[in-house]
Amino acid sequence: MATDPNSPEVLIAVPSDVEAAAIVTALSERGVHASTTGGFTAGFRAEAPGQVSVIVRRSDLEQAKRALVQIKNEISKIDWSSVDVGPSEDCE
Repeated sequence: MATDPNSPEVLIAVPSDVEAAAIVTALSERGVHASTTGGFTAGFRAEAPGQVSVIVRRSDLEQAKRALVQIKNEISKIDWSSVDVGPSEDCE
């Protein structure tokens, strides 16, 4: 049986749609088309947390895996002590 190169594959599952969207955007910048699924259930505030899956085509899976490693390495190199994230919402 032949494998369909366009069949969807889960690259990674993350806890929020915001994180998933950031990954999709970073993959797109590297030429990998991706989408998400599960955002509605992850948004529920129930006792069981949901997951949002980042989906790619089977034919793009290996490229997407390599790109995800690059993305994680770039994030880990950020010196967050020098990043201005604005005032805390707790401040009045």
